[in-house]
Amino acid sequence: MITAQQLSDIFGIQFARAQQWVDSLNKAMARYDINTPKREAAFLAQVGHESAMLSRVSENLNYSYSGLLSIFPKHFSEDDAKPFARKPEAIACRVYANRFGNGNEASGDGWKYRGRGLIQITFHNNYAAAGNALGIDLVKNPDLLTTRDYAALSAAWYWDSHGCNAMADAGDIHGITHAINGGFNGLDERVALNEKASTVLA
Repeated sequence: MITAQQLSDIFGIQFARAQQWVDSLNKAMARYDINTPKREAAFLAQVGHESAMLSRVSENLNYSYSGLLSIFPKHFSEDDAKPFARKPEAIACRVYANRFGNGNEASGDGWKYRGRGLIQITFHNNYAAAGNALGIDLVKNPDLLTTRDYAALSAAWYWDSHGCNAMADAGDIHGITHAINGGFNGLDERVALNEKASTVLA
């Protein structure tokens, strides 16, 4: 069990925000055996980075023209990026179309199944799998992942379903980051948060 004070210290956030989240996080971690200091520290490091220290449970896709070109070069060219700039729904519908159970760009699935939860669950198939595991219909009710309990539970489910407890036991933060992110975005912050959490939870 972690305390609100520990959460506040790890993330450098106000105690009130830590207090809002601590029960949901403890329930989620208990359910998925995130129950040693190594596992807790590694999980919280990923959650902290993915949720901007518990301040965001829905993906921010409000990208500028230059942001689109640098972050989604496969999906936007200099010729067609401008109409999409600062239009999160249109951006999501393009970049998440026709993958992992999502329909085409016109279907709206990209926006409907954009990243939500403390570890940004994305795509129809992941929403369906998370919903099956948690006993709720996330395909019909995707916004449930923005509630604290399900935001935390979905993160712990995703962690468990990708074998992250074993990687945490081995101290493999790189492997965990790749499992969560699909790459190594934000690796430095994830590593720093893991070190901070390890100290606080020792």
